[in-house]
Amino acid sequence: MAHDFFYAPPSRITGSELVIEGNEFRHLVHVLRRKQGDEIQVVDGAGGEYVAVIGTLTRTAARCSILRRRPGLDESPVPLDLGVGILKNPARFEFLVEKAAELGVRSIVPLQTARTVPQQAKEERWQNLAVAAMKQSGRSILTRIAPLTPLAGFLGSTPAGALRLLAGLNAGTPMLRLLLAQRGRQSIAVCVGPEGGFTDEELSAAADSGFQVVSLGRARLRTETAAIAAAALCAISASMPPDR
Repeated sequence: MAHDFFYAPPSRITGSELVIEGNEFRHLVHVLRRKQGDEIQVVDGAGGEYVAVIGTLTRTAARCSILRRRPGLDESPVPLDLGVGILKNPARFEFLVEKAAELGVRSIVPLQTARTVPQQAKEERWQNLAVAAMKQSGRSILTRIAPLTPLAGFLGSTPAGALRLLAGLNAGTPMLRLLLAQRGRQSIAVCVGPEGGFTDEELSAAADSGFQVVSLGRARLRTETAAIAAAALCAISASMPPDR
């Protein structure tokens, strides 16, 4: 039977106690009807999992005693940062956030590019979706949702030594082949364009920043499909045993 996980950030965990509050508290008490003395499982979004028992309940928070703690399992050993052109349709970007978080993406960076339609980023809602996806998939590391970022900011902020890939419409090296050939890299950064694609100037800037154009297959994919496919390929490559 599947277990319900609850989220408490590291700032709410001290010594042998953790505190659940906000949306998590409402879900714990008002939706699932958990009560004092119940044993629950908690993740901290930073790689830790806890078994705790509910102690004191107030109107806004649950104080819990930690019974056991263990490092989180089933996390990708290769962090992926995913930069994606923001979409006109909010529901499609929300779907992207949910699925990429389930697949273990370290961060999602909504990109402002020449061909994106200016709009207000919904960081708080997207972060809440990432929390729900983390719990649903049994992960213990929370996908971070960055603020709306100009493309140049993402290109210049990738970690040193990262494998830098850009999902393009033009022919490129098949992504999975490149990932399998370079699994020694410490992290991966993947850039996916908006609905209208990148301009020639943006493609040139990406190349100057060390990004290599890769192929996700023959089909012309929507932005959210391309981003999810890229995340899935990274997860697959990280889980495959090294060649002997």
